[in-house]
Amino acid sequence: MKLKSVATIITVLLISLLFSNKMTAQSSNKYMRIAKIVVDSTQLEPYRAALKEQMKAALKLEKKGVLAYSAVYDKNNPTHITILETYASVAAYEAHIQTSHFKKYKATVENMVKSLELTDVIPISIR
Repeated sequence: MKLKSVATIITVLLISLLFSNKMTAQSSNKYMRIAKIVVDSTQLEPYRAALKEQMKAALKLEKKGVLAYSAVYDKNNPTHITILETYASVAAYEAHIQTSHFKKYKATVENMVKSLELTDVIPISIR
C-alpha cells in the first residue's frame, strides 16, 4: 500500500514538473499589454457595462487566444481604468481586435473614452 502511494506521489510530481516546464516555454510566446483609459465621468457606468460585456465575450469565444483579462479602476479617480491583457501570442491579439465583439465594444465606447494609452509589457513574475 505504501509503495503505491509513493508511486502516485512521484507520478503527480513528474506530471507537475512537465506541465510547469511546458507553461514556462509557452509564457515566452505570450503577448501582454496594458491599456490605460480615461473615461468621461458622465459615461462611466455605460463604459463599465460595455467593457464587462466585451471581456466576457473574449474570454468565452477566444479561449485559446485570450488567456486573461483584468480591469481595475483607480480608487481615488474611478474614471481612470487600467486593463491588463494576456494573449497566447501577437497573432492571437491581432485576431482578437478583428472579432465582432471587440469591434462592437470599440464602436460603443468611442465617445466615452477621453484618452487611451497602450503599452506592451513583459512580465517579471506572475503568480
